[in-house]
Amino acid sequence: MSTLHDHAHIGGQQLRPESLMMSYGYTPAWSEGAIKPPIFQTSTFVFKNAEEGKAFFELAYGLRQQGPDEEMGLIYSRLNNPSLEILEHRLCLWDEADEAASFASGMAAISTTLLALLQPGDVVLHSEPVYGGSDFFLKNVLRKFGIEAVGFRPTDTPAQMAARAAAIAPGRLAMIFVETPANPTNHLVDLEACAALARQYSTDEKPVRLVVDNTFLGPVFQHPLKHGADVVLYSATKFLGGHSDLIAGAALASKPLMKEIKAMRTFMGTMCDPNTGWMLMRSLETLKLRMERAAQSAQLIADWLRTHPLVERTYYLTHLEHCPAQQDIYQRHCLSPGSMISFDIKGGEAEAFRFLNTLKLIKLAVSLGGTESLAEHPGTMTHSDITLEEQHEMGITPQMIRLSIGVEDPQDLMLDLSQAFEAVGMVKEREMEMA
Repeated sequence: MSTLHDHAHIGGQQLRPESLMMSYGYTPAWSEGAIKPPIFQTSTFVFKNAEEGKAFFELAYGLRQQGPDEEMGLIYSRLNNPSLEILEHRLCLWDEADEAASFASGMAAISTTLLALLQPGDVVLHSEPVYGGSDFFLKNVLRKFGIEAVGFRPTDTPAQMAARAAAIAPGRLAMIFVETPANPTNHLVDLEACAALARQYSTDEKPVRLVVDNTFLGPVFQHPLKHGADVVLYSATKFLGGHSDLIAGAALASKPLMKEIKAMRTFMGTMCDPNTGWMLMRSLETLKLRMERAAQSAQLIADWLRTHPLVERTYYLTHLEHCPAQQDIYQRHCLSPGSMISFDIKGGEAEAFRFLNTLKLIKLAVSLGGTESLAEHPGTMTHSDITLEEQHEMGITPQMIRLSIGVEDPQDLMLDLSQAFEAVGMVKEREMEMA
């Protein structure tokens, strides 16, 4: 790590992440002077001798303590790979994390982390709503392993959250799992309050970990580790990848926690592949540029949507004056509102579908955080495995539409949105005439 540290400074000044994304963790001399790291497309690595192989495996399987300047050597790409190690060094920069692990998908990062840090009998206190896949894993898959999930609303006060935690049998609370902003309502969770609650219920024998899915705003616009989180998770498919051409995930934490998570990754085989790791490194170079451009456009579009006669309500992080508590969290935690917008169109599911079916430039597809703008209907798509009653309680309405704003010209995007609204309005007018 001393070499990495040296490469992160000039004249004693710390370089910023967007500058380090071009070269951090890689030395061109390793690859015949190539300015970009190659793809290390190999399954296994040759040992210099049997003694070296023995030493590498001792560290890999925790058979002895690692020396102060010793690093685990390359063994097998399920354990480690140069493409992934360079990527993981760079992933640490934005969040200022000790270590990172890359995964085959966002759900691989989530499931591996939770299985590494939980055991039968544990309870996870989690925010609602969360991504549909996370919701199913928490409420259905973990149950098979004797792990219970208990939900709370992002709008719960610290006192209400404390009451939910107090209702859990003593010694069973093991994790607070948070997605903030929430998908798809953009509700914010108070990370500092969650961290205080985790510390309150932690003991030496039973620590309570705060795990945060930071996909919507991170890693540029929100840094949960600075607000008390123990682990930060990403669907790297989204902004980190940013071009809708890969599937990946990431986890970041302290060295002791990452040791547990990486050990579980090794035996579950949920690591990222070298080619995807190389593509992520390419994407990280433009991450800040893409996220800033998309956020600028999203602010214009959200403000425009708010005044549209066919929009009942917008869900955007600068439209929080109706809720001082949410506004306070935004000001403490977030550096930008980001590029995710949800809104309720006037009417119901029929009007939402009509709107979505008329879009031209904006594509009807799930996922988010890519260079292209996407639209979807959360209630029947990404969150369809949540019951209608639970959707209602979470604030997911039949008329809700979720937009992921990309890097297109915002005026062109509003032109597309306008013609979709016009199509909905024309049908409503005909229906009124016929009535």
